[in-house]
Amino acid sequence: MTRRLNIHPTHPQARLLKHAVEIIASEGVAIYPTDSTYALGCLVHARAAQTRIHQIRGDAGSHFLTLLCRDLSEVSTYARVGNQQYRLLRALTPGPYTFILEASRELPKRILDPKRKTIGLRIPDHPIIQGLLAELQQPMLSATLLNTDTEWLDADSEALADQYAALVDVFVEGGSCGVQPTTVIDFDGEIPHLVRQGRGDVTRIFGAQANA
Repeated sequence: MTRRLNIHPTHPQARLLKHAVEIIASEGVAIYPTDSTYALGCLVHARAAQTRIHQIRGDAGSHFLTLLCRDLSEVSTYARVGNQQYRLLRALTPGPYTFILEASRELPKRILDPKRKTIGLRIPDHPIIQGLLAELQQPMLSATLLNTDTEWLDADSEALADQYAALVDVFVEGGSCGVQPTTVIDFDGEIPHLVRQGRGDVTRIFGAQANA
């Protein structure tokens, strides 16, 4: 049975965060708010939970999951970050960005891009997911809560719960958090490449035309 937890979006209750983390730590699948959209998540090494996330999304395992990290030091553990990349990451995090970087050996090969050996990482700027990561003391694999048969994502947590709650182990409700996905920037190279323009502003990197 799904555990539904109504957590305050700006001042998360510690005991409720702990309940959610207990379920995630038991290799459960969670839904929670982020600074872009609601998302699905699980432990990095929870293979069965990862499979369930792909099934919920209906992507047949084709979608690369993102690694949610607490801070830049954790990013540096799981990806190779050069000096220039680090400066840009520091300027843009935490925030609604996903950065594609060369993965370190700390990550299992099955979650990487098999051709490039890269991983998408992000440091979200939302009190609830920050609280979950702090309590968990390790990163999580994550993907936007979106079924491939659905062209849009409802911003209302009640509507999302009606549609998805029964498919996961814990649904963390934290009000509306928007429907625009993260901005994706490929940092696996000397020059950053804008893969997807989303909620995060990229004027600092790519100039004013990038957000036009």
